[in-house]
Amino acid sequence: MSLKQTFCAFELLDSATVNGDDVVALFANYPTVSATSVRVTGTRGSSDFVRIKIPGSRGKICSGHAPTLGIIGRLGGVGARPSRIGLVSDADGAIAAIACGLKLADMQQKGDVLPGDVIITTHICPNAPTRPHSPVDFMDSPIDDAPMGQNEAIPEADAILSLDTTKGNRIINHKGYALSPTVKEGYILRVAEDLLRIMEMTSGRRAVTFPITMQDITPYGNGIHHINSIMQPSTSTMAPVVGVAICTESVVPGCATGASHETDIALVVKFAIEVAKEFGNGICNFYDADEYARLLALYGSMSHLQSVK
Repeated sequence: MSLKQTFCAFELLDSATVNGDDVVALFANYPTVSATSVRVTGTRGSSDFVRIKIPGSRGKICSGHAPTLGIIGRLGGVGARPSRIGLVSDADGAIAAIACGLKLADMQQKGDVLPGDVIITTHICPNAPTRPHSPVDFMDSPIDDAPMGQNEAIPEADAILSLDTTKGNRIINHKGYALSPTVKEGYILRVAEDLLRIMEMTSGRRAVTFPITMQDITPYGNGIHHINSIMQPSTSTMAPVVGVAICTESVVPGCATGASHETDIALVVKFAIEVAKEFGNGICNFYDADEYARLLALYGSMSHLQSVK
């Protein structure tokens, strides 16, 4: 179960004074886990970028060869103070990412060590700005897009799950979470069958996916509409990226308070943990390598979509 870790992360982040050091302190009793925090200052304030490394029994941290899973908690900020009091809906990605770290650390301490490394990043800002967006306002970030991407990037990752609140749209009409197609170097590939299987296994329900467009996989700041920032990690890596959207049936602004649902976040954590188990063991594929090679041979690289022209 991942509810305990989800509640722990939720309660920690629901504070006007929370920072990255508070998150790092959660892992003080796990000597094999590395947790660090770096404060980055931008044009509209600052945010603390947290990085959590959970080594696997055969992972690269220990000079092994098991693949590394990256988990990114995407968001603008966990709070929009002073205009909003309390934890905002946009915080779900950070809550889920931290809860994943806590669950994996607890498992490791109890003897359940995954084969591959898992590296988790997110950032903590309780007073982020907001910005207009249709159909509802978005949470913005105090950090510009370039340093945001640099500080959340996981270059060691062989595949990445991007966890992000995705409620401010009319595209996803489902309460819970949904998966995107895999994105790799500018290509939108088919939805990964292994991830669909794991989703159905862990949720006990039929898999739910959501559409993304070419616009969504281009970098922020190019003047083009994006569903939100969930696919932004795909613009700065060669690894395959899948968006895990925490979603609702209704349209909810990212800056809304009282709009997070702990049980939905816990389902995402459980899904990510099971993906980490199978991916590190080499039995979960994010994409078909042969089919991707065929696309490159037929149509060439699409990596130019990863940069702002």
